Amino acid sequence: MLKLISLEIRKNKLKTLLTGAAIVNLAILAFMIMVLFVDHNESEPSFASFAELFEGVFVFVKAAYIIFASVIISKLVIDEYKNNTITLLFMYPISRKKLMTAKILIVFAFTFVAIIVSDIVVGAILIGFNSFVGLIPGELTLQMITSELIKLGANAFYAAGIALIPLYFGMKKKSVPATIVSAVLVASLISGGFDQARLGNLAAVSISLGLLGAGIAYLAIRNIDHKDIA
Repeated sequence: MLKLISLEIRKNKLKTLLTGAAIVNLAILAFMIMVLFVDHNESEPSFASFAELFEGVFVFVKAAYIIFASVIISKLVIDEYKNNTITLLFMYPISRKKLMTAKILIVFAFTFVAIIVSDIVVGAILIGFNSFVGLIPGELTLQMITSELIKLGANAFYAAGIALIPLYFGMKKKSVPATIVSAVLVASLISGGFDQARLGNLAAVSISLGLLGAGIAYLAIRNIDHKDIA
């Protein structure tokens, strides 16, 4: 399976996605710094504590990489069906289920790792930045950092599952726009709102949507032998 995943990454030149991920993180970082400066004189700033800062970073990173994952799904799966190159792929002496499993594992693993790394890197840079400008009051404790890292691991796992939901719409329509638009709608649904009043902050919602994404991935793998490739 690892060799198959490696071949898929090389065939689709997925290493170029790292450049895209770096650009996404820079955009999030620039936006967060802008908000910090614009809001710091307000009576109720957007990030009045480190807890709110971490929450803000995670919301933006999660939404960005759920949409980013839909681009990878489009490249790995939907384009193959749309351009009918999946027919050639299925002529290889490799199980169709293994091929689809490798593609989905790439999407899941990339999203999971990207959310964790991006959250830590962007959060660390903002903390370092704040040590010079002092826009966020309060003290950052080791206990707070440990708690946030544990929460981040679980939330990134759920988000990686949620990122697979657009696979259903993409496979149904054989459409890249449908895949990406559905990802934007899912990201907006769970990330919209103010303060803690976000659908994505409810553990039951995140777990349910994560399981939904896993179920969609399972059905896509199970039905691949019978899927119409015309």
